[in-house]
Amino acid sequence: MSVSTNTQSNTKSNKKSLAVPFWAQILAGLVLGVLLGWLARSQDLSWLVTTLEKIGGTFIGLLKLAVAPLVFFAILVSITNLRKVNNAARLASRTLLWFMITSLIAVTIGIAIGLVTNPGAGTGLTPEDGGEPKTTGSWLDFLTGIVPTDVITPFTELNVLQIVFMAAVAGIAALQLGEKAQPILTLSESVLELLQKALWWVIRLAPLGTVGLIGNAIATYGWDLIGKYATFTADVYVGCAIVLFGVYPALLAGVAKANPLQFFRGAWPAIQLAFVSRSSVGTMPLTQKVTERLGVPREYASFAVPFGATTKMDGCAAIYPAIAAIFVAQIFDIQLGVGDYLLIAFVSVVGSAATAGLTGATVMLTLTLSTLGLPMEGVGLLLAIDPILDMMRTATNVAGQALVPVLVSAREGLLDRQAYDTAHGSPVEEPEREPEQVPVAA
Repeated sequence: MSVSTNTQSNTKSNKKSLAVPFWAQILAGLVLGVLLGWLARSQDLSWLVTTLEKIGGTFIGLLKLAVAPLVFFAILVSITNLRKVNNAARLASRTLLWFMITSLIAVTIGIAIGLVTNPGAGTGLTPEDGGEPKTTGSWLDFLTGIVPTDVITPFTELNVLQIVFMAAVAGIAALQLGEKAQPILTLSESVLELLQKALWWVIRLAPLGTVGLIGNAIATYGWDLIGKYATFTADVYVGCAIVLFGVYPALLAGVAKANPLQFFRGAWPAIQLAFVSRSSVGTMPLTQKVTERLGVPREYASFAVPFGATTKMDGCAAIYPAIAAIFVAQIFDIQLGVGDYLLIAFVSVVGSAATAGLTGATVMLTLTLSTLGLPMEGVGLLLAIDPILDMMRTATNVAGQALVPVLVSAREGLLDRQAYDTAHGSPVEEPEREPEQVPVAA
């Protein structure tokens, strides 16, 4: 090997060793965002508030820009990739089953916490403080809204559920066509790689986005708002923490017979990006990467992760609506019975796809309230605190989206145990490509 080749290799190695870990960049962004947000609010610096809002809004806008085509091509390709996996139907059904099991556990924890703590008591809030949301959800809207009326509107209005429907139909049709659909599949895989490449550039901006998002939240809402909703906020964070650091490790140890610490070591880059971005779909490429790094076969991960990013929402669709429903019922002085709590569990397990991986869980909450017959004005009571809650909810969502493929792979004997045991939380890197063949000097 030539001296120049050795020099280039050493230079790359030194650059990697000197690189600041991604988690440290995110942490620095969090600290700086809190400081700037506090400064902007305490000194009434409107220009700084506007700057933070623009930085955070631009970051979320860049993530959302890729959501529609990313979801379509990811679902399409993931469905067609199942043909490369043995027992594809079994894997798909087991994945869905574990989605439902973990959602049921999460919503049960949410209901239990709400009943113990009474989050709506002592807040000083009244029904007059609420207001009907602009976006609502009902079972009729949910069922009829799956099928689009045209192929353009779901992309322009970012209706993720309809995009998933069209992608699933296209993927199943491609499987039926076989070789005739190969040119379309090749194009779809290339477009998906292009989108993921562009999204990785956006992900690298996450520390800067963190400064804007956290800073704007502090500058806009301050600590007073958190104080008024202290019990409710604590309930959501504690509920998510119990699921994230209690239920998930127990499932890993008991079901997958795997070390929970290794899971968090490997999945942590995706979890922390989810906390900042508040978008499961925006985090999806990174979630898939860390899931593969944990030993899940790529062909299966490319199906399970996109599927989970649009339907698997333990934070937004289970813990949060359960506690929020109890909160709203207490504010409006409405007594909930056993049947109502069973309805909350049913909505969380069956209707979680309504959240569709976007920032926020308003649609899922309105679906829950409408099912229980609770006033929609209750949603308005929670909109102000939503961005602060959504960080922990989305982190829990994404952890669950990586967890289930690991559980299923372990149960089916597909998990690469060596890869899992050596998984690491290294800085974010671009998706790996085949190494180029470099001529070796004699």
